Amino acid sequence: MWANGLKWMFLIVGTLIGAGYASGRELWQFFGAESNVAIFLFTALFTISCFVIMNLAFTQKTTQYVPLLTTLVGPKLARAYDWIILSYLFSTTTIMLAGAGATLEVYNIPFWLGMTGTAAMVVLLFLKDTQGMTTINAYLIPVLILSLVSILLVFQYSLGFTFSLDLSHQQNWPSAITFTSLNILPVVAVVSAIGNQMKHKGEIWIAAIGSGVLMGSISYLYNESLLQIAGEIMFYEIPLFVILKQYPSIMVIAMSVLLWLAIYTTAGAGIFGLISRLRGYLRGESWLIAMFLLAIMAPLTTFGFSSMIAVLYPLYGAVNLYILVCIILYPFFHHPSLNRNKKAD
Repeated sequence: MWANGLKWMFLIVGTLIGAGYASGRELWQFFGAESNVAIFLFTALFTISCFVIMNLAFTQKTTQYVPLLTTLVGPKLARAYDWIILSYLFSTTTIMLAGAGATLEVYNIPFWLGMTGTAAMVVLLFLKDTQGMTTINAYLIPVLILSLVSILLVFQYSLGFTFSLDLSHQQNWPSAITFTSLNILPVVAVVSAIGNQMKHKGEIWIAAIGSGVLMGSISYLYNESLLQIAGEIMFYEIPLFVILKQYPSIMVIAMSVLLWLAIYTTAGAGIFGLISRLRGYLRGESWLIAMFLLAIMAPLTTFGFSSMIAVLYPLYGAVNLYILVCIILYPFFHHPSLNRNKKAD
């Protein structure tokens, strides 16, 4: 139970900690100053959402997200959100490829080479069908998390630890709702693909609480660090490089590896979700489908990493608000006691 619960937890976290998040660009887009309450609220909303989604996937033994969407929003809206999720998975995977090119440009590696090299590595994930995706996350995500937290703690140590727990004048709390709604779509897509693989309800508790607390803690630590370099962020495509600019080159190398791992796992999760949904339409081996999808995405990376995040992420956050409300309210409207009362009537 514990092993599977942790595996699903790392799958969820690996889906979210992509180039946008690990680089700091996504967090700065939504949080920043006066965001302590927002981050605490995000932690609670995300934990509840993960639990509801995983519980539904486990109950329905899903292999893709359409049945789960239909349960949450009804058949008509499910069709609309089906297209939204497909669009989200496609566009965010494209952003990951653009992030790969931007990250490796630090070493004067051409953008196209960094992008295509990462795409090739994603294809390798699916040589053993979709099992390779969940297996690689179980090994890479703990390394990714430890690396990111270590870098941020070293930076905080150099400043004498600047953490603030001030809960007054917290006017940015609505960002928690849009940030959660942005991140809930990939969770729906990826968790739905493994609903038939969950064996025990205990796995749900471990994965939901673990991923919520982990994402909330890292978000707080990261946001507090970004606040210390707020004046310089606008001049950098990847804000985390501002934190590292005074450090030895070995730290920059470590950061580049970290960002690439984040890109790799999130791009893999995006392709994983797309393959699970498109199985009935695209025939062939998983790695061939992955190669086909990545080939379509490649030309779109020319729009730029930070530009795509600035435009698409807030847009998806707003569009997904309704499905977030449906997820949060689902346990209240489908509580067993309510169902018994309806039957009695």
